[in-house]
Amino acid sequence: MLLKEWGEFGLIDRVRSLFDDLAAGAPAGTEGIGDDCAVIPAGDDTAWVVTTDMLVEGVHFLREAIPARDLGRKSLAVNLSDVAAMGAEPVGSFLSVALPPATTTEWMTGFLEGYKALSAEFGVPLLGGDTTSSLRDVAVSVTAIGRAPADRIKRRSAAQPYDVIFVTGPLGDSAEGLADVLAGHADTPAAHTHHNPRPLVREGAWLGAQCAVHAMMDLSDGLASDLQHILRASGLRAFIDTDAIPTRTSIERAATGGEDYQLLLTAAPDRAGTLADAFARQFGTPLYPIGETAPGPPGIAWLRSGIPFTPDWHGYRHF
Repeated sequence: MLLKEWGEFGLIDRVRSLFDDLAAGAPAGTEGIGDDCAVIPAGDDTAWVVTTDMLVEGVHFLREAIPARDLGRKSLAVNLSDVAAMGAEPVGSFLSVALPPATTTEWMTGFLEGYKALSAEFGVPLLGGDTTSSLRDVAVSVTAIGRAPADRIKRRSAAQPYDVIFVTGPLGDSAEGLADVLAGHADTPAAHTHHNPRPLVREGAWLGAQCAVHAMMDLSDGLASDLQHILRASGLRAFIDTDAIPTRTSIERAATGGEDYQLLLTAAPDRAGTLADAFARQFGTPLYPIGETAPGPPGIAWLRSGIPFTPDWHGYRHF
């Protein structure tokens, strides 16, 4: 049997079930696999959140297409986005790299400068990591740690029936940029967006402090896949108005393209308008309402001009 027959989430489920018997040994209140970050109580009224992501050459990036500085920045950005999605503030990171023998000092210097620039922007110290050689390709693994009041942490499982579903910005730009890169046009504005995602660190921490916000995660694999995580964890279905999805590209690309790193959240319907107004005042950008949750079996009902349709849409699949 090939791993692709399990799929990414089948693999995750098997890992979870294999290690479930060890969960009792973790500190009380620890939460592991299932959200953007693991949650570990800090011994007071706060908790640590911990996430890790890997970027592999040829899978997540083309070394000849992305400047080393951009890759260094992006390697940290995708992890800070996970911390933001929990409503937490980042406090440190760990960086591990596997490098082929032909790696130049100039390339590595650029990579580290990009990583440091984003670290400095959000005051996130590099606390350690590892280096090793590889036979051919570059691989980067980053672990980020954040902290938040325990009662402010946002989880995928917290959505409620009839919540308003919001996204924090346009979707599909990164997928458009990836298409440009694969076509040999790495210098377009969309390609720049793909190579330089902006983690919504301040926005995530602010949303974490809002009681109106119920569930939250970041959009890394595409709306069509990522929203399903919230729906399955919360035991709900969703109605999504495709006319309301903010995008500068096609609706299909906006719904299925990954690596936007916008935040996807649900909010109490009676406070959603107030939340959106306050967000716009705080950050100068809107929250975009794109649908609502409802009781029912987990899944997405797509609407176009108010009429249901059934596209075969799904986000990025790793296996």
